[in-house]
Amino acid sequence: MTEDERYEAGLNVRRQVLGDAHVTRSLENRTDLTTEFQNLITRYAWGDIWTRPGLPRHTRSLLTISMMVALNRSEELALHLRAAKNNGVTREEIKEVLLQTAIYCGVPAANSAFHLAQKIFDEDDRAA
Repeated sequence: MTEDERYEAGLNVRRQVLGDAHVTRSLENRTDLTTEFQNLITRYAWGDIWTRPGLPRHTRSLLTISMMVALNRSEELALHLRAAKNNGVTREEIKEVLLQTAIYCGVPAANSAFHLAQKIFDEDDRAA
């Protein structure tokens, strides 16, 4: 696969997972500083990893949520909590992952994640 093909494949998956609005906003807000980074994550995170057949996107979403809790990356966690539904992840499954993180990442990390997830779920419910 060429770099251009990898970018296009990554852009397609990125839009499917994160939604058109988010990806369009990310690409429109590129600057001289961030353009290469946006291209990098589109090619490699989305074009190389998220397109691999070894794990379904559902599983990749759950893994990403748990890793964002472990790394205390609340902005990325919020992004992937919102995106998880695009991969068929249920709120019950998110709850189970967050409970698991309480044991392996620590109660404070899981506590923050639960608060953030509830906020996002409430926003989604209001929008529905």
